[in-house]
Amino acid sequence: KRQCFGLEVAESVVWYNWEPGLESTKHLTLKNVHMKTQKIKYRTPSSKYFRTLFPHMIFLSPGASYTLPITLISLDKKEYEDTLDFETTEGLFSVRLRTYLPRYSLVFPEKVCLPLCAVFDSTEASLCMHNTSELLTEYSWNIPDSFHMVPSSGVLAPKAECKIRIIFRPQTAKVHDQIATCFFGTNKEFQKSLHLEGISKFPYLLLSDLRNPSEAWGYEDEKSVLSFGHVAVGSMVEKHVEITNLSLVKAPINIEHAPNQSRLASAFSCDTKQAVVPANGKVWIPIQFKPQTVGVLEVDYFHIIPAGSLTKSVLKVSGFCKGPSVHFSNTMVNFGLISLGESCVHTLEIMNKSDVPAYFLLDIDCNESVFRVSQRCGVLPGQTPLTLQWTFHPTNPINYYRRVTCLIHHQDPLFLDLIGTCHSDLVQPAVLQPRHLSLYRSHLARGLSFYPPDLLKNMETQKKLQRDADGALFLPSEETFFPPSEDFTDTPPISFPDIEQMVEYFDDGISSDITMFSPHVSTDVYQYDFGSCTLSCLAEPLPLCLTNHTKGKITLAWTCSPDSPFSVTPATAEIPPLKSTAFRVTFKPTKLHTLYWAELEAFACYRMQNNFRNMKDDIFHPPWCVTVQVSGNTFQAGQEHFIPCYHLDSPTLTFPVVNPMETAYRSMLLQNMGDCPLLFDLEIKNFKAVWVKPTMGLVMPGCHQIFTVRTIPLEGKVRKHTISIRLNSSDRHMQEVTLYSHSKRPLLSLEGNGNIFFKPTCIGVSSERRYTIKNVTQMMLYFQWCISNVDAHLLSVVPTAGVIHPNESLAQTWSFSPWQEKKYLIKPRVFIWTTKGGQPDVTSGSITHLSLRVIGEGTRGSISVECKYLNLGNVLIGSFKSCDLVLLNSGSCSLDFVLSVEQELAGPCDPEDVASDPLALELEFSRGTIAARSRIIIRLTTRPARSLHYSWQINYQILTPKVLDSSHSTEELQPLCSVSVDGVYPRLCISDARTAGSANGISKLQQWRLFSLEMLNTYLERDPTPLELIHKVPTRYSVRRCPSVYTPVMLDFNFGAASVGSEPSEFLLLMENKGMVPAHWAFLFPTDLKIELEYWAESGEFDCCDLHQMKIQDNKLFSVAPKLGCLHPGQQQSLQLLYRHEFVGTDRLPVLLKLSEGREILLNFVGVTVEKQKPYIHFISNKHTFAPVGIGTLKPPKQIYELYNGGLVPVTYEIQLDPLYQLQQNNFNHKVIQCLCPKGEIPPGVTAHLEWIFSPLEARTYSVDIPIHIEGGNMALITFTGIGFDERVLGDAVPLSNFPPAVTASNSQKLPLPGQTVFLSEERISFGNIPVYGKCSRVIFLNNNSEHDAISFSWHTTSKHVNKYLKLRPVSGVLEPGEHIHCIITIQASGKPSFYKLDLVCEIYQWRALKKFEKNIQQWENEKQKQVLEFTITDKNLHQHCYCLKSGGADSSVHKYKTLPPIKTSLAGKKSAEQRRWERRKEQNTARVLSRPQPPKPFLLHLGITARSHSMEEFQDNFLLDFQKQYIYRSSGGEEEEEEKKKKKEDIPSQQPLALATTQEREVITDILSTVIRSLLDNSQFHEAILESLAEPIPYFSMFWSEEKVHKSPWQAGAEEQSPVEMLPARVEEEKGDNAMLIPNAMSPAVSTEEVGEVENEEVGEVENEVLEILRVKDEQDLKEKIKQFSEKKLRIVNSTKGMNLQWGWRWVVSNLLHHQDDFVLISVSASPSKPEFCNLVQSILENILQNITVEASRGEVVLTSRPRVIALPP
Repeated sequence: KRQCFGLEVAESVVWYNWEPGLESTKHLTLKNVHMKTQKIKYRTPSSKYFRTLFPHMIFLSPGASYTLPITLISLDKKEYEDTLDFETTEGLFSVRLRTYLPRYSLVFPEKVCLPLCAVFDSTEASLCMHNTSELLTEYSWNIPDSFHMVPSSGVLAPKAECKIRIIFRPQTAKVHDQIATCFFGTNKEFQKSLHLEGISKFPYLLLSDLRNPSEAWGYEDEKSVLSFGHVAVGSMVEKHVEITNLSLVKAPINIEHAPNQSRLASAFSCDTKQAVVPANGKVWIPIQFKPQTVGVLEVDYFHIIPAGSLTKSVLKVSGFCKGPSVHFSNTMVNFGLISLGESCVHTLEIMNKSDVPAYFLLDIDCNESVFRVSQRCGVLPGQTPLTLQWTFHPTNPINYYRRVTCLIHHQDPLFLDLIGTCHSDLVQPAVLQPRHLSLYRSHLARGLSFYPPDLLKNMETQKKLQRDADGALFLPSEETFFPPSEDFTDTPPISFPDIEQMVEYFDDGISSDITMFSPHVSTDVYQYDFGSCTLSCLAEPLPLCLTNHTKGKITLAWTCSPDSPFSVTPATAEIPPLKSTAFRVTFKPTKLHTLYWAELEAFACYRMQNNFRNMKDDIFHPPWCVTVQVSGNTFQAGQEHFIPCYHLDSPTLTFPVVNPMETAYRSMLLQNMGDCPLLFDLEIKNFKAVWVKPTMGLVMPGCHQIFTVRTIPLEGKVRKHTISIRLNSSDRHMQEVTLYSHSKRPLLSLEGNGNIFFKPTCIGVSSERRYTIKNVTQMMLYFQWCISNVDAHLLSVVPTAGVIHPNESLAQTWSFSPWQEKKYLIKPRVFIWTTKGGQPDVTSGSITHLSLRVIGEGTRGSISVECKYLNLGNVLIGSFKSCDLVLLNSGSCSLDFVLSVEQELAGPCDPEDVASDPLALELEFSRGTIAARSRIIIRLTTRPARSLHYSWQINYQILTPKVLDSSHSTEELQPLCSVSVDGVYPRLCISDARTAGSANGISKLQQWRLFSLEMLNTYLERDPTPLELIHKVPTRYSVRRCPSVYTPVMLDFNFGAASVGSEPSEFLLLMENKGMVPAHWAFLFPTDLKIELEYWAESGEFDCCDLHQMKIQDNKLFSVAPKLGCLHPGQQQSLQLLYRHEFVGTDRLPVLLKLSEGREILLNFVGVTVEKQKPYIHFISNKHTFAPVGIGTLKPPKQIYELYNGGLVPVTYEIQLDPLYQLQQNNFNHKVIQCLCPKGEIPPGVTAHLEWIFSPLEARTYSVDIPIHIEGGNMALITFTGIGFDERVLGDAVPLSNFPPAVTASNSQKLPLPGQTVFLSEERISFGNIPVYGKCSRVIFLNNNSEHDAISFSWHTTSKHVNKYLKLRPVSGVLEPGEHIHCIITIQASGKPSFYKLDLVCEIYQWRALKKFEKNIQQWENEKQKQVLEFTITDKNLHQHCYCLKSGGADSSVHKYKTLPPIKTSLAGKKSAEQRRWERRKEQNTARVLSRPQPPKPFLLHLGITARSHSMEEFQDNFLLDFQKQYIYRSSGGEEEEEEKKKKKEDIPSQQPLALATTQEREVITDILSTVIRSLLDNSQFHEAILESLAEPIPYFSMFWSEEKVHKSPWQAGAEEQSPVEMLPARVEEEKGDNAMLIPNAMSPAVSTEEVGEVENEEVGEVENEVLEILRVKDEQDLKEKIKQFSEKKLRIVNSTKGMNLQWGWRWVVSNLLHHQDDFVLISVSASPSKPEFCNLVQSILENILQNITVEASRGEVVLTSRPRVIALPP
């Protein structure tokens, strides 16, 4: 429903399930939901199929409803549609009327996205399909490949829904975007599409165990290996292999055991056959290993196969079966000789060296034997010994010897020899010793043991027997024992062979018919079973026959125990040689229902050995032991035997695979787990194939029995045998043991059906191929490849021979080295046989061989590169740079190559130092293989270690391990390409420096020295030391408050001095990266180098240095901004260094300038803060070195030492000259060092230049310490050093360079200050070397870069003596925005050689600020004058405010009248009310005092000027080529000489006072002067000469001129004398005009440009005529009068603007006539080029011409580089 204008009504009325021809009525309800009554009108539907009530007005109260019936009248079965319109007071709305016919309609989503799926796996998604119609709908799906639907067809009831499973099972890895179509309806005439989307991927699995991860895919020789290590036999170990799924899809896998036809049983098992590895997840598969064969390395394979079986992953599992390792501490126990009836006890240690428990059993019946042991059986834990006690209790006086077998489960048996001798009072046989056993074994092997000792002795006596080296007898007869031999003496006698333990144990002639040696005494029966007997009816004795097989009579004695139910009669007997004797064995049980078993023991020996007197010690045979096993029981018929309780470890026994007709052994363990004895008896169905020992015996409770089984399988299929064990003599207790045996000949499986193919190979080069052989048997095999000698140089294999374990695959490497271009077919063979003890068993006879077909081809090849030359540019030392080297192989064969590099270094270096440098070029790999018609990329990495140019030549060599023909050798190095690089360090330099704040009075050169920037740049250019590279980047490395640094370079950054409270001294440095690599730099304060410690770790102890540094850093007295940064090549960075003058004193702070991968320089920041009224001179250093001066120099140059006043008050200094006088006296009264300015005063912020003269007397170094006293301040001791040299020794190396030495600072300003708009074109001007009286000029430009503000400038000098040598014009002026002006600087050297170091300061003011100041000062002056004339009225009714001017302090107010002092009261401590009012009024007036306006602060520009003047002779000798370029101002020497003479006269009394002379010197001087004066007074000629000199006329210059004396200069040689009139230009009327230019003279001031009136052209012409008349006058007096008249009359014309109409030549003449009349008179009187005045005039003219040309070029009026215009003259 909806609401329309306050009415709630349905949106539409729909008819369902209607029938044609019948009326169907529905009702439409209208409800008023408004708060007022609604009036509603409606119109009937327009169609005839819908009818309703006749339209009328409907009134609805709030909350009321009205129902309107609507009737449908239809004739056909179709859909109808109409509307019912309603109208209210607020608007119109409609209700839709329509009919609905039933139709088929299925609703389901348009698109279904299935989850990611692995190929051949499946994922599912559900689809809900809804039947929205009222019809029963039948549907079916048309499904594309890789998708399945369940159900795919069906019938859906009306309004019902069903879920359909969509299964996505892809077969390929791609994006599956397909359309499934659903057909539905009666005849499937309707259809609807479903968009199915799914993505399938291949799974990516990774197999790994915990130690050896590797990828799972590949060949079997590249498999993953899961090693179980050494596992105890019979135990099971489980390990897990981790399978990681690195893909986005889950991967179902199958785990299958690799098929092996020859395997009887595998020691490896895996219970998990299937698993699913989740996406990006892991799964662990358990694998068990249970070995059964000791000493065998078990190898097996599992296949991990993903769904679809397209690929498989091979997992190799291996494990070694380890068993016990038991041994005796001694193989023999010798009980020695004891008496009859006594016993002897000996101990023997048995130890298990392995960690596997060992079950052992001693095969002896301790109850019946004379040898008894404390523990017959047991278990030996791993690495544990056990001590056995053996007891010897003889029963007869004979010799005893028995070899006891110790059976060990899963190990070959051990043998122990027990010997002893028993004597009685009557019988005393010879004592048996251990050495007798050794001799006996030799005699046994040689067949001599069958002869009695007496017979052997006789044969030895008769020389029929001989003795070997061990003392054993042997028979030398050839025909009896030895085969025929040509050299009998070389054949050694037969020795006792080494017999295997199992062979010795089995082949005893009892268990088998085979024996190693014939028995000496034998019995016919070895086992007797008396069966069931009763106590009343004893069993009949059983016969026993013993046979003597020796050649002598023997004595046999039984050792039966008296308590034993078994006995033998007779107990002793003698048996003749080769005869037999019968015995009877009787069984007399004593208990019912008991099992009896015993091993009867008898010892037999030669009868003669029973008496030791008959025996020789060297011929003695030990006795032979004969045993018989007997058993019986006393169970009655029908009685139940003991129920056996036992455990058999191997009901199924599998023998290891052996060669045909070879023997295999296994052991079994039977444990009696019950409380009753266990009697066993073995029945073997096939005695010809299987042997078991023992076959009968008794196992006591808690004990065990070890069975040893032997089989000799036949070749063929697996044989099965069965052994029955009858327990307790009862057929009801039978245990069957199944035995499996298999024999097979050695066999290997060759990969590829025995074919191996090699790709085409370069001649002389070896190509390798991995080839897999597999042992398909269960035996350990030994293989060896055999290659014919013809093919041995072509084909090789590694390994050639070796051992391959059962079921193992072994990858071999075959190498093919062709030496001709042809195809090869080679057939090597492999021989295979079994191993024994890890070594090949060649005696087995089972040797097989297989053939292999090797096919290969020999070709030729070479290597090239894409680029022959690689330039890597610049590389930072300590870093690296890499590039790719692309190797190309265009041939058809792959090439094995090796690359070699030859390194060359170029640059300033010592060849011996760089010879040992390692190679700075690293190759990603220098050896490799490049496939045919392919390329490989080798990464080259350069790591330069020096700042040099590195170049490398890369050569290649094709590896040729086997080259048969030298003509095809390719072993020579072939050039490949060249690589070059430049090793560089980060290079920074300070290219510019500026000052501001309190240091704005310091020039650039002074700042350069204060900060030692020249030395800093020098250090920055050098390479860092190894210590500086310990920390390559800024880092905290110390816990000290003042960390130590590793750099040897230290510099001072002197921030100068200023008074306390003044603005900070600001120094701006322009740092520039002039290197080729980015430079990372940082200024590290001590806190930046200190490691942050915890509070508890701080010591809290601070010395004065620590406190001083903490004060500096906490108050930030020194600051650097920015402190760190990075500059790329060519980039610049401005640094702001501030020193705040907050505390009085000298502040020092070490700051480390660190360049990453570069230099470390320790900068000592030094700043001085002085008190405001304290005089202070800032000394940069306490040492000063003069420029070197040659000895014998007549006129040594003046040198300069600077003193800078860093305070706020003038400083008066005085230099103490006593050390100089002392130096003078020490050098023969020669003034070596002179100070020309010993006293003086320095204004605040000004640098004073003190002149010194250094005149060495010897070629050595002079040094003197001179105190400098400061009035009101401290004294400084400065060390002055000078070096004298001999020009004759140095020759061309004489140091006559310019002054000062060249610095790296640029002449132009690169670093602008904040707000700076005015710049100088040059900040430093160096005139270089000039002669004395030389005059030079330079032009600089002052540029106003501001676009809006005009500026005013004025030049000032820092000292008075600058004006003597330097002139500059214009001195001041105004520059408009964007305007520039040229300034001409002229230096005129004095007559003495000197060093000139001058500093000019240009003060820049903003024109607006200056005008404002002038206006304010004028107002202040007016107000001051006004206040002088006014007075203050203190009437209370007047409230006018008057203001006072303040020119000085706050109390300097100006009043016209002074008030009377107040009348004091008698109370001195109290103030009157009138006085307090006066003080308050005074405070108010003081507040209203107007201070004197302060002038604007100027901006200072410093201009440094340097030069050095030389004497004429010195200049011509050293700078002859530059002499013609110099101009000598000849009229400048007179005044200077007069001043010098005057100064000398003034200085004579002061420098050499008469008081210093001695008495004798004064007397001599007085006598000489008195004599001279008397002679002159008496000489009349002297009187006449004085009178004539007074009357001599004044000379003219022409009187001193002489052509011979004049030395014409090169530029005057060809010049002719011209009068000034001839030099003037002609009068050309057409050249006159208002735009004519004026060339000013250097001697004349600038002509004003202000207009003074208009002058007519006639007046200009009159001026020119009068000038010509003046120039023609020759008389001096007339000329002066003419000039005077002309100056008074024509002054207005010349100075007017119209005077510019004169030509520039006339203008100059008129100007000089007006301003330099006296000079012009002299020129006019004698106008000759040789006169100094004329030369100066010409110099000035030419100088002005060139200066004007330069100015015009700077303004763009003249283009100096334009091509000159050529004008062709008429013929």
